[in-house]
Amino acid sequence: MDARKPFAGKAAWITGGATGMGRESALALAGMGCDVAIASLPVSEKGTLRPEQNAVTLTDAELEATRAEIAALGVRALAFGLNVTKDDQVEATFRAVEKAFGRIDILINAAGNSARALMAGHPDAVWHNILDVNLNGQYRTIRRVLPGMIERRWGRIVNFASTAANVGAAGYAAYCAAKAGILGLTRCVALEGAPHGVSCNAINPGFVYSPQGAIAARMQIAFDGTNLSIEEYRETVRRQIPQQRWIPAGEVAALVAHLCRDEAFGITGQDITVAGGALW
Repeated sequence: MDARKPFAGKAAWITGGATGMGRESALALAGMGCDVAIASLPVSEKGTLRPEQNAVTLTDAELEATRAEIAALGVRALAFGLNVTKDDQVEATFRAVEKAFGRIDILINAAGNSARALMAGHPDAVWHNILDVNLNGQYRTIRRVLPGMIERRWGRIVNFASTAANVGAAGYAAYCAAKAGILGLTRCVALEGAPHGVSCNAINPGFVYSPQGAIAARMQIAFDGTNLSIEEYRETVRRQIPQQRWIPAGEVAALVAHLCRDEAFGITGQDITVAGGALW
């Protein structure tokens, strides 16, 4: 085996794989020899979004551009539009990836969204949407890939949670609840997969530069009622982080890739924070 290509012959499915940390994870795995299928929210689903929802939608051209960048690393690459709240779309995407690659060895659940609403008078629709995307979306993908991983006795699942999984913040009840739920889901899947060569871990990113992060910044500024620009907001946040910097998405992707290696199989059921020393 080529030490530089530890994932040669493996296949990965990455939700939220066309932007931000999902995209960087896709490129990291592909650079190590893994075939990669990315699936992100397309513009055709924009009408399903609520005004409060922080989510990035992509055109077919944008999805194809990321797919081509992955393929340029010498692996097979696929790209799909996917709304993880729609079970039929998840099923169709799963079937298409499995048919094309013959297997799914690695699942990276990077799709997610956020919204802010105070608990007193919290809109039901916002609550259900945040949990459906962040928590139920991961349930839908895991329940499909886990049987094959168990049968082949090798699998890696990495779920994106958040620092919000372990701490609270006013106005983020739905987001914190969903991300905390991901940690519980991760631990249970890890225990079920442990005897069968399957690991499952969660990553808790802090403040990371990404397209979705820019949307979140605008939402935070509006919620706080300030007149800060996005750049001013980011600088305010940066000064509060012990390392005095936002986290590059590539650093999170490097951890994703490590957790998928054979040498990291003993790491399972864990939630690992990448936040430069910050709690939130």
